[in-house]
Amino acid sequence: MKVLLLNGSGRANGCTYTALREVADTLEAEGIGAELLQMGGKPVRDCIACRRCRELGQCVFDDLANELIEKAKTADGFVFGSPVYYAHPTGQIQAVLDRAFYAGGRHFACKPAAAVVSARRGGTAASFDVLNKYFSINRMPVVSSTYWNMVYGATPEEVKQDLEGMQTMRNLARNMAYLLKCIEAGKKQGILPPAAENTYRTNFIR
Repeated sequence: MKVLLLNGSGRANGCTYTALREVADTLEAEGIGAELLQMGGKPVRDCIACRRCRELGQCVFDDLANELIEKAKTADGFVFGSPVYYAHPTGQIQAVLDRAFYAGGRHFACKPAAAVVSARRGGTAASFDVLNKYFSINRMPVVSSTYWNMVYGATPEEVKQDLEGMQTMRNLARNMAYLLKCIEAGKKQGILPPAAENTYRTNFIR
């Protein structure tokens, strides 16, 4: 089993990475593989609603969104991390997730996921909420911890001093490992994800 951790920060080894690294190390200690994917700082395109992905099976813009879709095919769980920019996740991670979930949502569906946010001071709750919405629209079990998954600090060293934040990351990882192991045990007993109804697609005017 493997969890894919996506770092939406432009700083490869910054505060968000520090939180995700704590999650990854704890997952590995629990016998779960962990892969960290650095996305921030690379050029990405926003969705232009061309809907070509419905024909191609991937986004027409071949950048990190398609790399994420490809990795999602073999991942069993996900952790998406972002610093807080003006009380929201980075524009880059939102652009990538918008396109990856629209073009390849079936590869994320029914797999456990969690969001992690990092801030110097404020905006964490709003950013956390934005990332969790990707999971809740795609039938993904949301993995919780002993507090909301956020760390505080202006530098990686300060994040490490956020003892409760780092504890939250470790507990998140253990809960993710527990859920993945339960799902794997269920599969061996023939328990598979339910089929979703997709009959109705209505507008508010009807």
